[in-house]
Amino acid sequence: MNTHSNTPAERQAGVAAGGGTLFTEPVLVVNQKAKLIELTNEYKVMDQQGNQLGSVVQVGQSALKKILRFFAGLDQFMTHKLEIRDAHGQPQLLLTRPRKFLKSRVLVARPDGSPVGEIVQQNMIGKISFAINAGGQQVGAIKAENWRAWNFAIVDRSDNEVARITKTWEGLAKTMFTTADNYVLQIHHQLPEPLLSLVVATALTVDTALKQDSRGLG
Repeated sequence: MNTHSNTPAERQAGVAAGGGTLFTEPVLVVNQKAKLIELTNEYKVMDQQGNQLGSVVQVGQSALKKILRFFAGLDQFMTHKLEIRDAHGQPQLLLTRPRKFLKSRVLVARPDGSPVGEIVQQNMIGKISFAINAGGQQVGAIKAENWRAWNFAIVDRSDNEVARITKTWEGLAKTMFTTADNYVLQIHHQLPEPLLSLVVATALTVDTALKQDSRGLG
C-alpha cells in the first residue's frame, strides 16, 4: 500500500496499485447496483483499474423476508447478514446487522465465526458517526460528513484520518466508472489489524449495513 503521507493533491493525482486483494489495495471501488429483481443485495468490489477483487453478498434471506422488504418497507426491523467474498467467491468477513429500532450496530467476524469487532452508531441527529470497536475498545470511527454526497472520513483512535469514502475520485477512469453506481474507499496508508479488516468491512457495507432513513442526515 501507499505508505507515504497522503495529501489531498496526491489523492487526486492517483495512487500506485496494491497487492491485488481486498486487503492490500489502497483504492477499492464498490458498485452499488443490486439485483433488484431478486431483491438481494450483491455488490461488486473492484480496484482502481476496474478489476474485480471481490463482492458483498446478502445471505440468509427467505422468500417471505424478500417480499416483506419490498412491499412493507420493513428493512430496518430485520436482521441482515452479509458476506464479504474475495475474487474466488471465498468468504473473508461475515457481517451481521441485528434488527434496528433506533441505532445501527454491525458485528464483524471471520469466516470461522471468531469476532473481529463491531461498528456502532453513536448519534441520531446531526452528522452521523459510528464507533469502530475491537476487543472492548474503540479503535476508530467513521464520520459521515455529508451522507447525501457520500463523504465519510474514517479515523483511528487518535482521530487521525486513515481512510475516506467518496462518490468521486479523479484517479478513476471516467469511461470505466460512473458516479451513479459506485463509491470509492481510499486507504491512506497501511493499517494494522483488526483496524484494517474493520475499515474494509465498514466501507464495503456502508450502503447496506449502515444506511439510515432520511431523518437527521446532512
